[in-house]
Order: sequence, then structure tokens, then C-alpha cells
Amino acid sequence: MIAYGENIQVFCGNSNPKFAQTICEQLGVPMGKAVVTHFADGEASVSLEETVRGADVFLIQSTCKPVNDNLMELLVMIDACRRASAGRITAVIPYFGYARQDRKAKSRDPISAKLVANMLTAAGANRILTMDLHAPQIQGFFDIPLDHLLGNVTFVDYFMKKFPEDVYNHDDFVVVSPDVGSVSRARNFAAKVHMGLAIVDKRRPKANVCEVMNIIGDVKGKTCILYDDMVDTAGSLCNAAKALAEGGAKEIYACATHGVLSGPAYERLEASPIKEMVFLNTIPEVANTPSGKLKFLDVAPVFARAISHIHGATSIADLF
Repeated sequence: MIAYGENIQVFCGNSNPKFAQTICEQLGVPMGKAVVTHFADGEASVSLEETVRGADVFLIQSTCKPVNDNLMELLVMIDACRRASAGRITAVIPYFGYARQDRKAKSRDPISAKLVANMLTAAGANRILTMDLHAPQIQGFFDIPLDHLLGNVTFVDYFMKKFPEDVYNHDDFVVVSPDVGSVSRARNFAAKVHMGLAIVDKRRPKANVCEVMNIIGDVKGKTCILYDDMVDTAGSLCNAAKALAEGGAKEIYACATHGVLSGPAYERLEASPIKEMVFLNTIPEVANTPSGKLKFLDVAPVFARAISHIHGATSIADLF
């Protein structure tokens, strides 16, 4: 027996309201009425303007920049729903911030991803829905159920339509992992698009700075698709693209689930040999972006279907 009522309610914070509105349209439900603002000193303030008692509540909020503001908004929304006697609270986090701090890289480092998981649980979240965690093992940081959606399904559909096998010989294409840590996700993507695999081996002397060493695999004369989970300052990706161009690649495309795009990212992408850079809209696109190479694919329908399955207590495996 389902412990919560049949009523499904969706609320959102300020991180990506357009994404949340699309989800509501796909679900055929109105956006929940709530005021999410900040006091003069920066404190988050949430006021729910309709009842959630016994409802199945979904709170949509990417913890993208400003990361701490968006995270605090989500925590306060969860607390507000819990204190208003919501039947179940699901935190829908298309982009999970702090995911890169998933281990102790050196002595006395925090494991901030685990801390955030603890905070979400303590606030009152009953389950989590997210996409393409930087490290899949972060799922184990949560003591509540977590549904982990995969962005490669959307990328597979996009590139198979862009380069159909009845027109293009996929032996002339290769999926490239920009670093050793992304090999597993790149291998899975390569298998689905029936392309070869190559790896860019790099050395990172310090944060956000990398030095490309060599390429493992044959890229000469081939169309390359760089595949990663996120792009922050774009240094790693653009250095990898440069190495591929120097290695004789015919054309270079790139795709990544989360477009964090901090600092000089836009300028680097524009100056790079990448022909097209494709993201999912888990993080909202910045208006008037200076780079014409960027393309964003909408995954709100994927999240809407996942929410529908979660609400109906049915498997979401068919989404993959």
C-alpha cells in the first residue's frame, strides 16, 4: 500500500524554473505555488502557498551556481514540506553540486559530497532523483533511495540521428574519453553508438589545470566525439580536443551532461577545434552566451517520466 496520497505536487527553487515548468507541462500538473526568496542579509526564505499535507511532493532544484544559495533553498524547501506534513518528499536535483568532492584527495580534506547527502536526509528528504553523478559511488552516500538517471540515452539519440549508420560509416568515428576517470561512461556510450574508443591520458598538476600527455587509440582521419559528465572551466576538454587535432582527427565534437561553464570556459570552447559542444539542460543556459558552438538538449521530459514512474511505484529501468 502506498503510504502517501494520490496527489502529486511539484515545486521549484530559483535555480532552473524553466526546466521545472517543462516538467509540470509534461506531467500535466500545475506548478505548486511557493515564494522562494532571500532576506536582505542573504538568508533563504520559503513560503508554501498551498497545502501539501499527505501529498507526494517533488522539489526541483539544481545545485548549480550560486551553489550554496541553491543548496540552502532546497534544504529550506524540504524542511517546509516536512513541517507541513507532506506524505513523501523527493528532491529532484538534475545537477548535484559538490559531487567532485567525493573522496579525500589529500590529508585533512573533507568529503563534501557525503556531507551534502547527510544534510538532505536530515532536512527531511525521503528520496533523491538526479542525473549523471560525477562519481556513481555517491549513490552509496545516501541512506535514502536514490534514482540515478543516465544522460547518455539522450546523447545516443542525438548523435545517431546526426550521424545515421545508413549514411555514415561508424568505423570512421571514435568516442574519446578526455581522461582515464571517464573511461567507463565513454565505453558505454561508444557501445551504444557502435563506434570505437580512445582515451586521452593527461596529468593534472593542480585544480582546473591539466597537461595532456598522449592519446591511447587511433584517431587519425576520424571524426571524434569527446564524452564527459561535466565541463567546468573547459581546460581539460579543450586540451584534449587540441591533442586530438594534433593527432590528425578529421572533426571533433563534444558532449557533456552538465555545462557548469565557469570562468574562461566560453572563450576556451570558442577558440578550441571543437566543432559543436552539446550539453543537457540540467543547468540553465546562460543568456547571450558568446559561443555559437553550444547546443543544449532538453531532458525535462526524461525527468517527467521518471517522476511519473516514482509516483506510480513502477520501475524506471525502461528509461535507460
